Amino acid sequence: MLLKKIVLVSLGLSGLFFVTFSPASQSEGSYQQGELSFTTYLDGLKQQGREAGVSEKTLNIAFSQMKLFKKAVINDENKALPEKFAEYLPESVPETLVEQSRALFKAHKEEFERLGKQYGVQPRFVLALWGLTSHLGEDVGDYPALSVIASNGYGAKRNALDRIDFIAGLKWLDRSKAEFNQLRSNWKGELGYPHFSVEEFARYGVDGNQDGQIDIWQDLHDAFASTANYLSQQGWDEKSTWGRQVQVPANIDSELSGLEIHKTFDEWQAIGVRRFDGSDLPNRSDMQVSLIMPDGVNGRKYLVYDNYRILSQRYASAYFVLSLTYLSERIKYPEIQ
Repeated sequence: MLLKKIVLVSLGLSGLFFVTFSPASQSEGSYQQGELSFTTYLDGLKQQGREAGVSEKTLNIAFSQMKLFKKAVINDENKALPEKFAEYLPESVPETLVEQSRALFKAHKEEFERLGKQYGVQPRFVLALWGLTSHLGEDVGDYPALSVIASNGYGAKRNALDRIDFIAGLKWLDRSKAEFNQLRSNWKGELGYPHFSVEEFARYGVDGNQDGQIDIWQDLHDAFASTANYLSQQGWDEKSTWGRQVQVPANIDSELSGLEIHKTFDEWQAIGVRRFDGSDLPNRSDMQVSLIMPDGVNGRKYLVYDNYRILSQRYASAYFVLSLTYLSERIKYPEIQ
């Protein structure tokens, strides 16, 4: 069965925002950021593409369609984030998102489980990642990615990263012979269900349904396979989970908290750490786990495993990663038949 994007008409997600992009009213040549015009900036990118081995044909086609985009409306760009995880979590993972995530899994359970086994990644984590990034496909991107990336990189602090992404996009167009507008992003330059960078898309994108195209915007086979492939390539362990919420002694040394501190369950047990229900930790010494306390000893505490570390390498915010793992648990329980 060919999996296609499900349009979630009324997610009602807290924090969901909409962005309007419009090409700059000035011509690209007249718009300047400091001393550098956008046209001059593009000339530099074109030369870098040439030096990277991109064909002249691809360069000419791509740069003839390049436009300067300026953010027009961002409804909650300056929205203040909650200061405590207990406040952040219900905003990040509202019940509507849980329900939609479970419904999506149920609708395609057989296909998702097959692909999950193929790549060694539990489907619930793929769906949770989609839920926290693209809102289950609501924000897959509909703007020409290279124009967006060039525009965002023009005079910006992320200039070096944007240039790397831009060149990766040129190489992908050159290699795939795809149309310029097939590479689409949101206003941040994020692509498809998993919100890949262009470089990640070029590296981890997979043709999950073997139709000759990699479509992470509309085809759920490709989006799932690509997301799972990314996690698998980072070292994801399908036999493990992400971690668990725990209790700790009131006088625990805060220096023991952090992903750089690795101890066995037995060692944490000896320090006084217990499961959230107060019972003993697993009786095993074959795992190196870390204690994290995002809000200090008075907030929620967790022992986290290697899969959590993989997610934290991609997402800097502990609140975000914990929200993602929480959503994965809500997708798992109660079990979907």
